[in-house]
Amino acid sequence: MWSDNETTEDLLGFKVHADLIAEVINDSDLLPITMGVFGDWGSGKSSILKILSEQLKEEEDGTFVLYFNGWLFEGYDDAKAALLESIIKEFEENKRFAPEVKQKAKKLIKSVNWMRILGLGFKNIALPVASAYLTGGVSILPFLAGKLSKIDSSDIIDKLKGDEAEGFLKSLVKDLPEEDPSMLVREFRENFKELIKESKISKLVIIIDDLDRCQPDRIIENLEAIKLFLNVENTAFIIGADPRIVRDAISHRFKVRDVEPGTGNRIVSDYLEKLIQVPYNLPKLSDSEVETYISLLICKRELTTETFHTVLETFYAYRENDRYSVFGLANIKGVIGTVEFEKLSKSLGSLPALSSIITQSLYGNPRQIKRFLNTFILRNRLAKVANISGFDESILAKLMILEYTELPLFVKLYEWQSTKDGRPNQILELETECSKSSEADFKEYLGKSDYSNWNKDKVVKWLKVEPALSEIDLRDYFWISRDNISSTIAGASLIPPIIKSAYNKLNQEGLPVKATKAIIKKDVMLLNESELNQFLEFSVAMAQRNQESPLSYKLFQFMIEEGVRGSDESYKYLLNLVDLAKIPPAIGVDLRSFKENPVLGDFLSELLSTSKSKVAKAFNK
Repeated sequence: MWSDNETTEDLLGFKVHADLIAEVINDSDLLPITMGVFGDWGSGKSSILKILSEQLKEEEDGTFVLYFNGWLFEGYDDAKAALLESIIKEFEENKRFAPEVKQKAKKLIKSVNWMRILGLGFKNIALPVASAYLTGGVSILPFLAGKLSKIDSSDIIDKLKGDEAEGFLKSLVKDLPEEDPSMLVREFRENFKELIKESKISKLVIIIDDLDRCQPDRIIENLEAIKLFLNVENTAFIIGADPRIVRDAISHRFKVRDVEPGTGNRIVSDYLEKLIQVPYNLPKLSDSEVETYISLLICKRELTTETFHTVLETFYAYRENDRYSVFGLANIKGVIGTVEFEKLSKSLGSLPALSSIITQSLYGNPRQIKRFLNTFILRNRLAKVANISGFDESILAKLMILEYTELPLFVKLYEWQSTKDGRPNQILELETECSKSSEADFKEYLGKSDYSNWNKDKVVKWLKVEPALSEIDLRDYFWISRDNISSTIAGASLIPPIIKSAYNKLNQEGLPVKATKAIIKKDVMLLNESELNQFLEFSVAMAQRNQESPLSYKLFQFMIEEGVRGSDESYKYLLNLVDLAKIPPAIGVDLRSFKENPVLGDFLSELLSTSKSKVAKAFNK
């Protein structure tokens, strides 16, 4: 098994990205700078930032590196103030700085606290904290002193100790002469600049990870705090986030619709460019990188720590000369013992051969690949515990690829094998035709046959990859996967947040049609091709699980009406899978509008013409 935590152990060859970012940071002419390390959920951003952090800390040029998880500030009433205070506290508490630097940091923290009071972004201030605030501001002290002198001292203590502290302080400052916000910002920036200068560091590097896990308002507050208060000379800020989540946060904050580039409406893009000067987008892993990653993950599991480090050093040296080819068994053979190599060869099985399909199906995403492998290992162990004889892990690997990428086809294959002895005729027919035809001819055959839903490039490649399944009794393999067969939601933990978020927004009882279509335009139609396929597959799986819910079918109806690519094919497949008797009759009325649809028209007429279900009666009425 492999943990899902970020690591400085580079199994992906990602150090090259950290090196590039470090090179930008080390160019003093470019400072101050804010860089965005952008990538999808699970793409390896955190690992790169960890590698970068460790790398910069080792440099002896006076660089001071701070690493924060943006999610830590999620629960604060004022994320701006929480971030500012956390950064300055590092100066106050770090042993490398002289007492006068620590003292200046304390004063700067007090100014942050005063900004909290003026913004009234705090809750339930206890007496000691309130007292600390009152020692921090100079210009406002006479004003508050005059106010407090008119109140009985015992009342003051009671009010500051109680739950009404916020309201009490609010009443004191409500008629305070209005401060110019730009003066507050300018004063803070000057003091922060002085703090860095007196600390005698060459540059301050602040790395903020997991910003995309925060709520939209928190994301913007953190970015604005960096831009407004902290972006001074000799500073560099590295932000790890999914750019789609950040764009959505900007759209949410300013109540504007995000649009595709080139459409003329640049509000979201312009604001993002103002906050992030240099975006750096992580590339998707290639087939060779996925195969290498899988090989190294299995090496880490199977080999001793010492032997694995030898393999890892060999990999690093190999990558310096060749960044394109696979680093696999052939490269490892010469650096480990014979016994270990045989064990490793057996463990790797057919997984490297499946790397191209894994890449295409799991979108070259390291986290999804790791979770896929963890499930694979667990099921292997289950087979051993259950004493299943003749169990072939390469067959399990191949079936799991279909399960995680084309769930409806996986369910269909389960149905086929359950009617016989585990050796379905349909898969024999598909594999036979696939082996004797060119890919183009085979796809043409699929398009004209009853197997049109198998007519996808990645599914055709899956059919061609060894081992063949037609002569295999598949019952034991599906028994191991019975948890996902019963729920029909395979690998739900692998679904990226952006997919789940879009689905959850749509899957609400009582959501007006106009609002539903707006969400489809904003959250679904702007997904890229692979994400949209995932969204449609997830929607089919969820609808199959909730066959009696009208929402499941309405969602596809609205997507088709809005022109979502592939939604009609997905709806057709869903209707093939579900029990017609469970579909609400009212859906039959909705289906009438698709009688002229080129994908659904003839299919619906054939499907519902002879059925005695209520939905068929409503359709044919």
